[in-house]
Amino acid sequence: MLSKSLIIALPLLVATNANAHSESFETYGDIGQIAIPLTALFIAWSKDDTDGMWQLSKGWAYTQGITHTLKHTIKVQRPNCSDFNSFPSGHTSSAFSGAAFLHHRYGLKYGLPAYIAATAVGASRVDASKHWETDVLMGAAIAYTVSYFVTSVYENPDLIIAPAMMGKDAHGVIVSYRF
Repeated sequence: MLSKSLIIALPLLVATNANAHSESFETYGDIGQIAIPLTALFIAWSKDDTDGMWQLSKGWAYTQGITHTLKHTIKVQRPNCSDFNSFPSGHTSSAFSGAAFLHHRYGLKYGLPAYIAATAVGASRVDASKHWETDVLMGAAIAYTVSYFVTSVYENPDLIIAPAMMGKDAHGVIVSYRF
């Protein structure tokens, strides 16, 4: 039986096997930059994790601010020569913002499928000649780093684990789970 987190993450992985230089692979990147952070938001919402929703939103906004400031400051020409906004990749930083949040907040069980989907977003940008590999790597690095600093590990409010003293020489742990 598939775990709940994998079932939620499966839609993110559907388009990752597109052919090289295909329009559908480029479209996957366009959709994935939004779908991955929205999926992360949905997961936080499904856990009634308002702190997580706030941390995701804040991390995504900081990531986009840094990314777009660098784009307009550094002015690297795209591989297709269309403009000078190549470095770093905004699509990739957006996708990795959602993936890194899932990893930092809920663990690798949630983060790994999202990282795979986000990597495909970055690959789609290189494949479409919109970005150099360094643009994609920097977009991912910015998102990961921001998330590392703004995201805390999720603590299930229904689970309480606390030390207990039951007398002078008796120590233990109390575990309480509300369902």
